[in-house]
Amino acid sequence: MKYDIFVDKVAQRTGTSPERAVELTRAALETLAERLTGGEVLDLAAQLPKPLQRMLKPHPATEAADRFGAAEFIARVGHRAGIDGNAARNTVRAVFTTLREAVTGGEFEDVVVQMPRDYRDMVEPALAPGATRG
Repeated sequence: MKYDIFVDKVAQRTGTSPERAVELTRAALETLAERLTGGEVLDLAAQLPKPLQRMLKPHPATEAADRFGAAEFIARVGHRAGIDGNAARNTVRAVFTTLREAVTGGEFEDVVVQMPRDYRDMVEPALAPGATRG
């Protein structure tokens, strides 16, 4: 998926401008990169356009994932984007759904398997049948 299409989809799903969608995407991807192992960040980044790869900041020397739950994930995205918890949760859902469309099913599953069960309400909408349409 091209960068502009990714940003436009996040903008549509969050009801924001493309410029704001870039900021929201950056907040979510930077937080996701902290939550995944370094190898998985590299694998995910390899399937994304360059501007999104830079947001993930993959670094081969950083293998350990920072283990934090969904509430902390939402808080970090909210802090980075300057939004409240509900807006942060919606942002994360929008970015996860768009990621699911942008990468292979196997890669998305590799990302999801590193998330604990409390992430389900953010990840499951991206896994639902039809979630990758539109």
